[in-house]
Amino acid sequence: MVNYKCLNPIAAVGVNLFTDDYKQVDSVEEAEAVLVRSASMHEMDLPADLKAIARAGAGVNNIPLDKCAEKGIVVFNTPGANANGVKELVMAGLMLASRNVVGGINWVQSIKDDPDVAKLVEKGKSQFAGREILGKKLGVIGLGAIGVLVANAANGLGMEVYGYDPYLSLEHAWNLSRDIKYVKTKEEIYHTCDYITVHVPLLPDTKEMINKDTMAMMKDGVVILNFARDLLVNDNDMEAALKRGKVKCYVTDFPNEKTAGMEGVIAIPHLGASTEESEDNCAVMAVKQLKQYMETGTIKNSVNYPNCDAGALPSGKRITINHKNIPNMLTQFTGVLSSENINISNLINKSKGDYAYTVIDIEEELSAAIEEKISEIEGVLKVRVI
Repeated sequence: MVNYKCLNPIAAVGVNLFTDDYKQVDSVEEAEAVLVRSASMHEMDLPADLKAIARAGAGVNNIPLDKCAEKGIVVFNTPGANANGVKELVMAGLMLASRNVVGGINWVQSIKDDPDVAKLVEKGKSQFAGREILGKKLGVIGLGAIGVLVANAANGLGMEVYGYDPYLSLEHAWNLSRDIKYVKTKEEIYHTCDYITVHVPLLPDTKEMINKDTMAMMKDGVVILNFARDLLVNDNDMEAALKRGKVKCYVTDFPNEKTAGMEGVIAIPHLGASTEESEDNCAVMAVKQLKQYMETGTIKNSVNYPNCDAGALPSGKRITINHKNIPNMLTQFTGVLSSENINISNLINKSKGDYAYTVIDIEEELSAAIEEKISEIEGVLKVRVI
């Protein structure tokens, strides 16, 4: 029986995938697995038996990744599960910024009680005239699951689309329309495009990538869309660029105390993945990844441990070992088993940064004493026998 805890409401279509071998518990202290959406785990005491955390969403800033890795806890996320929901809102943001729809709606609300509202609308609508996106140039920075969908959708609407991603995967490259102009530098997008949308993770080298220096390279009147992370944009520099007309409009899905009231900003309350379909997709993906890890040891879409396809369970036993990525670990593991005349039928080892993961299939039963010997090896963080 595997005990699991939901820290947030998780869509039933996902939770219902758990079989009778899983039991939902009331407290984290009892859990071997955790499902979470937005709840912060940074101040939580993580129990010794906790083996995995699945985030039903892409962002994992609410989870202490290093602390989890050090305790041998694998953290999963669900990249791509909410991609279509975000794509649709990006396209909506593109339209809102181009046609000044928000300004027009707000103006109508201000005159709604006037008995001559219909006449006023016809007289005043010219102040909200916008521009069409057909034939305009859109730059997509980051061609992951969301960026590819945005690029293809914009191309379908007749835009001239430029894409940049130095880490473009083969899978996403195959899905990218052949009409997209793939460029080698961000600067080509800055110099060329009328609209720029960013879809990259928040990393040290992407933090505040949209700033006074990069905006100086852009066309006057550029529209910038940010549905990825708020810290990708320097808010003070953006405010200055909006005031002088360098940037016509900034659309963000991450309002804060600075941008929420900033003139020229369309601030959306983080609705990118807030669709029934996205929540269902994330829940299903999170539960499936959690079950696969607990039942077979396979890791897919982990953010702190390497992905590892452990394959079908052997006829004997499977040992999974979360450990530091340091020399001589495999020799020590195999040494313990060979000293007990245990034959290894298969061994897989993967690493990611400071941490590694080893799966060993054996043909015999494994005693608690042998499991203890492996766990006592310096650098071993968690041992599990399936």
